Amino acid sequence: MPMIEFCIALAAFLAAHLIPASPGLRAGLIARMGRTAYLVAYSALSLALLGWLIVAAQRAETVWLWDPAPWQWHVPFIVMPVAAFLLVAGLAQPNPLSISLRGGKTPGPITAVTRHPVLWAFLLWALAHIPPNGTLVALLLFGTMAAFSLVGFVLLDAKARKRLGPERWRALSAGTSVVPFAALIAGKAPWSALSRLVLPALIAAALYLWFVFQGHALLIGPDPLAGLMPG
Repeated sequence: MPMIEFCIALAAFLAAHLIPASPGLRAGLIARMGRTAYLVAYSALSLALLGWLIVAAQRAETVWLWDPAPWQWHVPFIVMPVAAFLLVAGLAQPNPLSISLRGGKTPGPITAVTRHPVLWAFLLWALAHIPPNGTLVALLLFGTMAAFSLVGFVLLDAKARKRLGPERWRALSAGTSVVPFAALIAGKAPWSALSRLVLPALIAAALYLWFVFQGHALLIGPDPLAGLMPG
């Protein structure tokens, strides 16, 4: 049944993303395969499982839980620019406290906003897509992704604290916060750090516009602009 396939695909996708959360398993795979081979294989597996999950979600039975209202379509358009900025800045800047594609021992300026920008990006993405998608499959998909992101805040903090050691952890996390802008408001991080985030913001804006007008329909299927059309 298509719904069973969707549940299996979702479980496989989540299970694959638990690999980095297990230091022993991850270290063992890197030791056997080499770091580069591991990263390539893991990235390929993640993309393949994501593709399967998208296809399985599209094939699953449509069970409506609520009727979409016009205002609900505006939620992703309001939230996703913020999520795109956090994703781009979070992946592009060094962040030993959380997820990043760039190595470095000193956190980048995005950590003045939050020390877990990538997790916040996924959480906002998931929550923003629940209102306009009132089906059982959408609620299971985005609700699970949101819960997975919330758990990630705790797991990544514990992992970073263990890896860095108590003193280093306290030193690096002193100017950051989990809640966005909390460290800035409390005076623990300088507001001047935001001036160094202009380039990531511009890149995120360009990617967001491409995704809205072309990328979403090309890669995912549904046209996000269709819900804004009258009638």
